[in-house]
Amino acid sequence: MLNQKIGLALMVALAACGQAPEPAPQNAKVKTSGKEQTALAAVPSEVLQAARAAQPTMTFSEAEAEVRDGRNYYDVGGRLPDGSEIELDLMQGPEGWAVVETQRDIVFGSAPEPVRAASANADPKFTPARVIESRQSDGLIIYELFGATPKEGGQPRNVEIKFDGTKAELLTKEWAH
Repeated sequence: MLNQKIGLALMVALAACGQAPEPAPQNAKVKTSGKEQTALAAVPSEVLQAARAAQPTMTFSEAEAEVRDGRNYYDVGGRLPDGSEIELDLMQGPEGWAVVETQRDIVFGSAPEPVRAASANADPKFTPARVIESRQSDGLIIYELFGATPKEGGQPRNVEIKFDGTKAELLTKEWAH
C-alpha cells in the first residue's frame, strides 16, 4: 500500500511539472539508437567489402547506421542489374562485418502460400499495403507485412511471419538477429 501511495505521489508531482511518467518498457521491442543516414563515402570499407561479397553486381546508392541491442549495424541499399531495389543489413561481429539480412519489397500475392495463409488465419480482413521479404543469413525468411494506418488515428499494422521453406509461423515478438 505504501508503494502505491509513493507511486501516486510521484505521478502527481510529475504531472504538476508538466511531465508524464515514462511508459513501462515493452519486452518485444528492439532497443535502437535510431537509424542515421550515412554518406557512402563515410561507410567503413570493411562494410562495403562484405556487402560487395554478398551481392557482387549491386550498385550501392545509400546507407544508414545504427546501434541495435548494443550491436553495430549498417544498412546498405541499392539496385541489382535488373533494376530491382535491394537492401543489405550488415552487423559487426567478432569476426568482422557480415550480411545478416537481405531485404526487398514484394507484392503480397508473390509470397509463398503458407505465408499468405498464416496472415489470413491471424486476421482475414488484413490486407498488407507493403511487404518486405527479409532473407536471413541462416536461410529463414521473415515476411514483414505493413498495413495502412487506421482512419481512427490508431497505429499502423505490422505483422511478421517466419517462413522456413515449408512452414509459416506468425511471430508474436519483433524478429531479432
